Amino acid sequence: MTSSRPFVLRHPWSVLSALLLIIALFSAGLNQLYFRGDYRIFFGPDNPQLQAFEQMQQEFNKSDNVLIGIAPKDRNVFQADVLQLVQDFTNAAWQTPYSIRIDSISNFQHTEAEDDDLRVQDLVSAERTLDDAELARIRDIALNEPIIRDRLIAADGAVTAINITVQLPEPTGQAQVDEIWSAVMALTDQFAAQYPDVEFYHTGIIAMNYAFASEAEADVKRLVPMMLLVIALMLAWLFRSFYASLVTIIILIVSVVSTLGIAGWLGIFMSTATVNVPTILMTLAVADSVHLLAGMQFAMSEGKSKQQAIQYSLERNWLPVVITSVTTAIGFLTLNFSEVPILRDLGNLTAIGVVLACIFSLTLLPLLMNALPFHEPDHVESGLNAMDKLALFVIRWQRPIMFGFIAITIVCSGLLTLNKVNDEPNEYFSTSTSFRQSNDFLEENLSGFTLMDFEVKGDGEGAVYQPEMLLAVAQFSDWLVEQPEVMHVNTFTDILKKLNRNMHQDDPAYYRLPHSTEEAAQYILLYEMSLPFGLDLNNQLNIDKSATRLSATLYNLGSKELIALEERALAHFAEQWPEYQLSAASAALMFAHIGERNMASMLKTLPAALVLISLLLLFTLRSWRLGLISLLTNLVPAIIGFGLWGLLVGEVNLALSVVAGMSLGIIVDDTVHFLTKYRYARKEGQDNEQAVRFAFHSVGRALWITTLVLVSGFAVLMLSSFRLNFDMGLLTSSIILVALIIDLLFLPAVLLQVGKFGRAKHAK
Repeated sequence: MTSSRPFVLRHPWSVLSALLLIIALFSAGLNQLYFRGDYRIFFGPDNPQLQAFEQMQQEFNKSDNVLIGIAPKDRNVFQADVLQLVQDFTNAAWQTPYSIRIDSISNFQHTEAEDDDLRVQDLVSAERTLDDAELARIRDIALNEPIIRDRLIAADGAVTAINITVQLPEPTGQAQVDEIWSAVMALTDQFAAQYPDVEFYHTGIIAMNYAFASEAEADVKRLVPMMLLVIALMLAWLFRSFYASLVTIIILIVSVVSTLGIAGWLGIFMSTATVNVPTILMTLAVADSVHLLAGMQFAMSEGKSKQQAIQYSLERNWLPVVITSVTTAIGFLTLNFSEVPILRDLGNLTAIGVVLACIFSLTLLPLLMNALPFHEPDHVESGLNAMDKLALFVIRWQRPIMFGFIAITIVCSGLLTLNKVNDEPNEYFSTSTSFRQSNDFLEENLSGFTLMDFEVKGDGEGAVYQPEMLLAVAQFSDWLVEQPEVMHVNTFTDILKKLNRNMHQDDPAYYRLPHSTEEAAQYILLYEMSLPFGLDLNNQLNIDKSATRLSATLYNLGSKELIALEERALAHFAEQWPEYQLSAASAALMFAHIGERNMASMLKTLPAALVLISLLLLFTLRSWRLGLISLLTNLVPAIIGFGLWGLLVGEVNLALSVVAGMSLGIIVDDTVHFLTKYRYARKEGQDNEQAVRFAFHSVGRALWITTLVLVSGFAVLMLSSFRLNFDMGLLTSSIILVALIIDLLFLPAVLLQVGKFGRAKHAK
């Protein structure tokens, strides 16, 4: 008797010592963990849009920025105290760490003719008294200056902005982003205290990076404890056992801590994606413990002692637990084919965690079950009766159930086409977050957060001064302004038109481009010599003056609209000015393309994952018929889930593009456990209906318990302020719930019908 007991029960202290050593070794890696929240973590080094963006960043000044919106409550920027605020804030902003340029209406370099000279000075000058006449002059210039109107000052004069451009060191860490953000917020708090009738809003790339990090950290602090509490209370209620809840929580904690420790040893940083690993892993790891605990309770309810019940549960469940862990890991490992590095990290860490949870569930959990005072449950019988009744219902209505689900699946297959890949970075954040509120306010009242930069490259050094190229740039800029997606275009040609007018005694008739290369070069040389430090034209002209950059400020667009505008602009330019080169790049474009590329790569991977999981199930179940049935029933939940998503939402963002492969590995679990029990009964000599009833009787309760926990776990992600997490939680939990319904209704109905077909064929 003793020799037949599992090794873990025969050598408990040896196994426990080895486990504690492994856990301590893995957990030591926690000290190596660090966090990154900058947007570049979404893109691999070979991403073509990232390469184009970095190339443009190298050729011109960096464009990482913080944009501070300043909104007087009386909606009038052009009053002495508000302009003094802008001027003081602009001067103080130069102390921002890593800042290389500050732009505002106060230091806007206004040019005008003064006899035969060119006068260049701040629009809001410390030399001038801000009386009514001066305020009127500033207002008139600012609201009629295309360079800053709708970019730094609203067309109605109600809102203005200060743009801080920074140059971050490479590689960028979260510490630098936090340092910049802290400095900006300290300044904001200082001026907000001095000017209580003015509201401040913050957006820009640095603000987005900080929002990514802060929202992710908030999720960890809020969602992980909430998840633990939900699981503990739910298991205590479902099992009616404090100890069942306790041992499960222990398995979850050691699994999560060990996984994060391994992440530290591997040099994987925490990000907006990988901070979800603890929540997802706790949700997935519950299933193994639930099946083992439910198996023990089932055996104890039939009169077995606790040790016999533990041995019974291990013998019946070790193979399904291993197989379901492997299939779940395969589902998450498909994320390695994602175009997004942090999603690959999410997949790898979760796969590692699932395997660790499996190992701990088959070793540490039995030791805890044996050590703690578990007693025969007094509630199992009522639960089993409910499963027995459901089994009888399915047996009675098997044909309508099967054909009904087939019809639903066909309809949802048609609805799949309603899903379109579309990402809008602004909508990654909930409307309750300050970053989203700032973006929405500034887009409505001043300027958009979304940018698209265009580089026009001529033939050789000094090409930007050639009249033909200048005309092409100006006409292309005019075309961009006419596009419905565009709010403002910042272009070098507007400066040249103004300089040409200045050099002709401010005659409005000369507000046009110079007629010769020499004139353009002289005007720019004279202008740049008059500019103060940090306000040169390096953000618009490259070093050898062979190329210029136009910056188009756009409304907050989805990825489809952004890509369409990019393609339209490139095609229009190539048709009109084939002698010049045009390229486009921006952080917004990078996000727009990554969703499309990620979906394409994941769709290519999904069939391979299906084949691999199916082969594994065929090997495990040792039946091609059961393997094909499992494949069918595992596809149906995703088809129904994405079909209904297409009908109700219709947009698939970056996070949802990985849900199909991820959820496939999860929903296989219930199918494997049901089919394993069904096959076991068939091997015992039971007929088809008896085998279905045995599967319901022995594992049905564990299935709905694990599903309830899984759905609750992923539903916790819906409390995140980060939309990618919210959508992932909503769709994944929905698919898992549909999968349970499939496994408790459609799967047994198919087994019953196929069993009849097999008997009829055998009779012939």
